[in-house]
Amino acid sequence: MGVFSRYQAVLESDDNPMSVKTALQLINRELDEYLGGIQGEFDPDTRFAISWFEQHGNGRGDYGAADNLARARGISVDSVRHAGIVESSAGKVRILSRDELEEDWDPEDDRHLTVWECLQHLVRLHEKDGISHDTAVLLKKLNTQAEAIKDLAYCLYDICANKRKDAKEATAYNGLIADWTELTRQAAAVHDTRRDGQMRFDV
Repeated sequence: MGVFSRYQAVLESDDNPMSVKTALQLINRELDEYLGGIQGEFDPDTRFAISWFEQHGNGRGDYGAADNLARARGISVDSVRHAGIVESSAGKVRILSRDELEEDWDPEDDRHLTVWECLQHLVRLHEKDGISHDTAVLLKKLNTQAEAIKDLAYCLYDICANKRKDAKEATAYNGLIADWTELTRQAAAVHDTRRDGQMRFDV
């Protein structure tokens, strides 16, 4: 869209001026192709969560549909539940909200780590503290997953803003994306100064 503000006109292949509407359609089509491509790079539990969230948000859906979706990704609903992403009871499945996740969660102790869970904990901390020491420390701990977490934030922003029309959730992901460069800079400045088995971070 920056092209429209820098030039008097943007031309289509037939030399006619391109409308903003057409440009947005092209941008969204390219974005859909990009996001569709990166989804295949996530772990199976995260790919399940993306599809389930796109269909149901944090609402409940039938276990049978969830089971079919999980099997298509080579996992089971129990796997996603074990990862701490969903609640499954009484024939219904739903994605847990960020507020329902464990407050004392530490990625270094999580034996079933998923990109979905990493992002949700990071967004929750960012919503609470913004660009802070604690948020930077968590991102540092998630260093090996950082690019996937950022990609998932873009993916969920697109789902919330354009498909589910959920402005509140879209704003949460967009806020993290907007601060990502500064958070990455601060995380890079965090130093592991472990002594006597204790972890301490200095920025």
